[in-house]
Amino acid sequence: MATDILSPALIASMVGHLSVSDLIRTTETFKQSGQLASIEAAYAAWVAANPNDPLLYAVLFNYSIALTDTGKLEAAKECLERAIALNADFMPAYINLGRILERLGKIGLAIIQWSAGLARMAAVSGQAVMHKTTALNQSARALEAVSQDEAAEKMLRESLELDRDQREVVQHLVALRQRQCEWPVLLPSERVSRETLFMDMSPLSAAALADDPLMQLALADRYNRRDVGSSQGALTEWPTAMAHDGPLRVGYLSSDLREHAVGYLMTEVLGLHDREKVEVHAYYCGIPTDDALHRHFKETSDRFTVITDLDDAAAARRMADDGIQILVDLNGYTRDARLKLVALRPAPVIVNWLGYPGTMASPYHHYLIADDWIIPEENEIYFSEKVTRLPCYQPSNRNRVVSPTRPTRAEAGLPEEGMVYCCFNGSHKIHRHTFDRWLTILARVPESVLWLLGGPEATVGRLRDYAASRGIAPERLVFADKAANPAHLARYPLADLFLDTTPYGAHTTASDALWAGVPVLTASGRSFASRVCGSLVRAAGLPELVCATPEEYVERAVALGADRDALAALRERLAAGRADCTLFDMPGLVRGLEGLYAAMWRDCREGRLPRPDLANLEVYLETAGQVDHEAIEVQGIADYRGWWTDQLARRHRLRPISRDARLVADPLLFP
Repeated sequence: MATDILSPALIASMVGHLSVSDLIRTTETFKQSGQLASIEAAYAAWVAANPNDPLLYAVLFNYSIALTDTGKLEAAKECLERAIALNADFMPAYINLGRILERLGKIGLAIIQWSAGLARMAAVSGQAVMHKTTALNQSARALEAVSQDEAAEKMLRESLELDRDQREVVQHLVALRQRQCEWPVLLPSERVSRETLFMDMSPLSAAALADDPLMQLALADRYNRRDVGSSQGALTEWPTAMAHDGPLRVGYLSSDLREHAVGYLMTEVLGLHDREKVEVHAYYCGIPTDDALHRHFKETSDRFTVITDLDDAAAARRMADDGIQILVDLNGYTRDARLKLVALRPAPVIVNWLGYPGTMASPYHHYLIADDWIIPEENEIYFSEKVTRLPCYQPSNRNRVVSPTRPTRAEAGLPEEGMVYCCFNGSHKIHRHTFDRWLTILARVPESVLWLLGGPEATVGRLRDYAASRGIAPERLVFADKAANPAHLARYPLADLFLDTTPYGAHTTASDALWAGVPVLTASGRSFASRVCGSLVRAAGLPELVCATPEEYVERAVALGADRDALAALRERLAAGRADCTLFDMPGLVRGLEGLYAAMWRDCREGRLPRPDLANLEVYLETAGQVDHEAIEVQGIADYRGWWTDQLARRHRLRPISRDARLVADPLLFP
């Protein structure tokens, strides 16, 4: 670690007379040699010696960056406030001052700073547009953090009107509209088309938009190419891994090995591994934390490495030096993922499991772990990875902590006698078609209510207004306050039946409901996210609650709403089978994982490592982009493959498509 070899007094005598450009070169030299304190001393000395320099505001801005880098936020804030006082039109100072205020927990003041900067921008120039979009985007993120979703959306839209080529902003906007239950989600504006919103949304949003696995595959490919990109420094040799012949070295990469939905699901997995078969390495890339679950993962790993502050190249080298043979990516396309690290191929075998419910469409994820229900053999063409299977794809936590205090229905705002349907999925999973089905069920089951998770007031009001427009009294939608997980689990049994969402169904929430003894009704589609719930319900021993069509889902929900005896019998079966069912057999799941890992490693050793199939995906995406996925429900199309083949054949007549192993295969349709 470099040390500062010059005293502050010596630095002051050296820099006071320097020009601004020479000062910046000097501080850059200090930075390259690791002399961070010398950078601060140089700026402080120059500022004191040049109080009337016309570029003092710019030096103060650079000084604030140096102070921020060493965590001196209050001092950095003072520098930026002084810079703005000297030059009220210097936009970067407003942007950085807002960021510092946000980090200090003063979100309201941060928004005020960004708004003040926006108000001063009148001239139209490339730089002004860049500054304005940055301020708008920062403001939107801060507003969202304090549940001001509508104001955040307005700022994101204004930013896109100025610059449509902001994929991250499109992704943010689409996800925000999904969470607010604003339909249609892909709402075009004067300068931003529906196609732009479609092409640039995130793969996670695509999973909630439509039950169209080919579209999701093609969109994931675009996201990977554009947002992750190709890494020139990717590893091609792993001598430590290949030379190791002891227990398989398996690395689990995740930002969620903490109190998080994925963390809860993974609670038992690491500790249950047979150490004669697997050496468990965990690589944590999430936020700093010391919660009990995070400590548990540290205790149940053979080696737990925090890589949050390591750059991608250093983290990849660490994994390679550790001799990781199989790297399990538990994030996929989710928040805080380290996909550019995974793209460096830090292990010879890379696996997609659990964190992201779908295909990665990447050139470096070799395997995907699912089960027979989630991916039947005939559906493997919708995935770029080689599909491997467990008895049930999703792990669970048999040691859930449930609050001993059980609320009453009255305390939860529920009717004492009426039928209580519930769905505790996130609001981003509530698709318009799903909500319409729920309202149909409520209309056909008198005195019934639908119990949902609470959210921002505007979202709650939007759902109630929509219900009223369909003839359902708004008070029949009951919204649960947020609660700690033990208290949330304790209130589950107040519900009679959990109604799943589609096309993105319940995953952790379904497992929670089934553990709590509440039957779950679902309609499995074709995409990964739409079939997980069906897998869990079947593994819990209630296969009759997995419906083949949306229409069957409605009829079954209505029938159960009128038959309390049938519901009671389902609850009894669920409770009786909990200890022995496949869903909660964690030792069996981990044995299954170990078998899959062993087979993967044999494939690697014997030169049979699968190659991801990415052929023609740009053509599939172009074709999918012509479909308004919100105007039709793809899950309701009986002949999905025929529907897709017809579209591709029309495209082929206009612009020929090369044959592939998916749908562009029939020589009669694609001569």
